[in-house]
Amino acid sequence: MVDLFQAAGLEEAVGRPLADRLRPQSLADVVGQDNLVGPDGTLTRLLESRTLGSLILWGPPGTGKTTVARLLASQTDLHFEQISAIFSGVADLKKVFEQARARRHAGRATLLFVDEIHRFNRAQQDSFLPVMEDGTVTLVGATTENPSFELNAALLSRARVLVFHALDAEAVSRLLSRAEEVEGKALPLTLEAREALANMADGDGRAALTLAEEVWRAARPDEVFDIAGLSEIVQRRAPIYDKSEDGHYNLISALHKSVRGSDPDAALYYLARMLDAGESPLFLARRIVRMAVEDVGNADPQAMVIANAAKETYDFLGSPEGELALAQAVVYVATAPKSNAVYTAFAAAKKAAKQGGSLMPPKHILNAPTTLMKKEGYGGGYRYDHDEPDAFSGQDYFPESMGRQSFYHPVERGFEREIRKRMDYWARLRAERDPR
Repeated sequence: MVDLFQAAGLEEAVGRPLADRLRPQSLADVVGQDNLVGPDGTLTRLLESRTLGSLILWGPPGTGKTTVARLLASQTDLHFEQISAIFSGVADLKKVFEQARARRHAGRATLLFVDEIHRFNRAQQDSFLPVMEDGTVTLVGATTENPSFELNAALLSRARVLVFHALDAEAVSRLLSRAEEVEGKALPLTLEAREALANMADGDGRAALTLAEEVWRAARPDEVFDIAGLSEIVQRRAPIYDKSEDGHYNLISALHKSVRGSDPDAALYYLARMLDAGESPLFLARRIVRMAVEDVGNADPQAMVIANAAKETYDFLGSPEGELALAQAVVYVATAPKSNAVYTAFAAAKKAAKQGGSLMPPKHILNAPTTLMKKEGYGGGYRYDHDEPDAFSGQDYFPESMGRQSFYHPVERGFEREIRKRMDYWARLRAERDPR
């Protein structure tokens, strides 16, 4: 029966996915990675010098990492061997290495492409080192995660990291135009819907072509979809986001820096993206409190109050109603006057504490619950501030051998302007009453 189906050409009728049919046949056909494959790109120069070396290809899904690895093998006349860290173990690696050694003895080198290389554990990553060093394989690893965090330092020191970027709108548009040429027909989309489809791909070329296939399958003769029709046909592609990996850290970094940079619109955008991707609202609430403490501080003490209130409101209302409280807090913290004076002061105080951790506080501020401690001078000479003029004695509270230190320097913004006035006032009184 299988032979009859094959004879009938059923395999050809089923066809290959559009993304596979459009796989570039040369580096010049790769879109969106001009920094690597353009006329002055890194890979272009490497190939001209004929010194490829081991590489780590780092970038989002659907940006051409696997395709580039295949083309590199082809253009350097290396045998292309591909494995996936998801499906391979120690036994698989040993087999691949043995085959590469045999191939090398026969006069042909191997380009070993390892997809999702970050999923190998440290010991498995170390197993690549000997075969990289003796030239058994030229390793090309692909990862969507930051190699600095996920790969051994020893492995990274032997490979060059090349960064692949998510496809921009122009690159996706070129990809769709190429798909139309191959299919021999235009996408049945309005201009606005075409732009929306490109946005749905989220910089992933493979996803863009898959969405295009869905549109062609769904369209009836002479039917053209607008944005609403497109959304109905393809439903919606989930954002590329893994709460335990780079997408998580990149977006929370973008949110925090937008708040720090006093840009409430950008902050709301990243907050919405993270919530839309399924991030824990309570994680976001904690981060907003941290932003209020770290970047606003005493310039507007109310920022921390509002951030905490947003967390309590979300606890009370839940999703989606409580998300509005998080948005309110983000806007408040983003538009508040900024100061990291407490943040830097505490860091300086911690450093001083580590350096002088064994220094004893001055005896006059220590309690003396026993007669012996009183004889030793504990509590002697202490002046109770509330009994002093202006409720301020001006005593020195630092360890005697340390001397007075200055950690906290309020800025001339928001409420810290008032705090600076208070500190200056106490500094003048201290100089008058305790001139040391």
